[in-house]
Amino acid sequence: MSTSSSTPPRKSSTSRSPRKPPSASVPSSPRLPLGPWTIAATAALAIVTAGTFTTLAGLLVGPLHAELGWSRGAIGVGSAVNMVVYGATAPFAAALMDRFGMRYVATGALGLVGVGAVLTATAMTAAWQFALYWGVLVGLGTGATAMAFAATVTERWFVARRGLVTGLLTAAGVVGQFVFLPVLSEVVGRYGWRAAALALAAAAVLAAPLVWLTLRDHPADIDQRPYGSVEFVPRPAPVRGAASRAVRVLVRSARTGPFWLLAGTFAICGASTNGVMWTHFAPAAHDHGMPMTAAASLLALIGIFNVAGTVASGWLTDRGDARRLLAAYFALRGLALLALPLLLTATVRPPLVAFVVVFGLLDVATVPPTIALCRAYFGADAAVVFGWVNSAHQVGAGAVAFLGSAARDAFGSYDLVWVGTAALCATAALLSLASPRAGRPQPPSARDTV
Repeated sequence: MSTSSSTPPRKSSTSRSPRKPPSASVPSSPRLPLGPWTIAATAALAIVTAGTFTTLAGLLVGPLHAELGWSRGAIGVGSAVNMVVYGATAPFAAALMDRFGMRYVATGALGLVGVGAVLTATAMTAAWQFALYWGVLVGLGTGATAMAFAATVTERWFVARRGLVTGLLTAAGVVGQFVFLPVLSEVVGRYGWRAAALALAAAAVLAAPLVWLTLRDHPADIDQRPYGSVEFVPRPAPVRGAASRAVRVLVRSARTGPFWLLAGTFAICGASTNGVMWTHFAPAAHDHGMPMTAAASLLALIGIFNVAGTVASGWLTDRGDARRLLAAYFALRGLALLALPLLLTATVRPPLVAFVVVFGLLDVATVPPTIALCRAYFGADAAVVFGWVNSAHQVGAGAVAFLGSAARDAFGSYDLVWVGTAALCATAALLSLASPRAGRPQPPSARDTV
């Protein structure tokens, strides 16, 4: 995130913010009812669309294994590459948004996921190509429109209700990741995995122009104030050297203990969500005789409860101690994963539904308190720092995605994966409590201009 210029922001003398001409490089359209909540909704559209790509890989394991004869471990490499690239992209995407604007980055990201999906469906003949097309191209696109993007939108457009907005945008990603899974599973079952990949590519092509027309980079572009601000906030000058800035922020933040505690807990968060549930739950349930569509429906149900859990977590983060919230989330998530091997059967029974509800409420609830701690510890660099923390999240996810596949090939079961991941969650709960206490983040007007 860029810091403010040396010129102090102008204070409003009336209920209406001082006028400032919109940026010439990003014209506003009087026909569009733009404002903070419209921008948040547009960001949510991009996040939902890109998020849908992140869980399709779990549905591709069986079809790719059956049709192309690849081992699950080889397919897992592609999924691991996707998750690592997804995470590594986030800090650079946040810096690029400070340099070129959110609109260019988000629209370009949707184009990348579309191209990656088309190449996967039409040109892929070897496992290394899955790692390239789905792992690298789709990973780049989804990483640029993920949680660091949500943090940037929240920092620029909102002063009040930041925790709530963070929760809502995170929930948008969950909707993309889980809610459409039953539909995609049905498409895979009836028309094949290529049809599902091409359908997602078409969705990205349709969403890109809407994002381009509606998304704006800063409230000053349309002569507005951030939501909840009493002052007009001038648009900061573009920050040149996006890549070098992202690296500088990493070097500076990596000298602090809070960064490593946040990175460690978020790596475990990735291992216990993306890495194990998004990649291995459906194949594991299928191993117990459950139809793939039923397993995908349970993941979709997790996604529905994700929305409630993430929004509630955002509300709690605005009011409570983020460290204690994280500790509670990880402890409960670990207990749920520890019980899962005892609950998987060929049919959907009430205990498994109870697991789905509990896990859904906890799954992405860690995001709002983690972003709040990044903001409290690192100030104006929070979005870029969170991008690096999110990289650790995806490294953890990629490691378990690969190791889980290898464990299934070696032992014929996922049981060891569930138990090991539960132990990691217990470690994350302790690390969360070990984080230093941070004061509540101040609004930008009192700290710096975002």
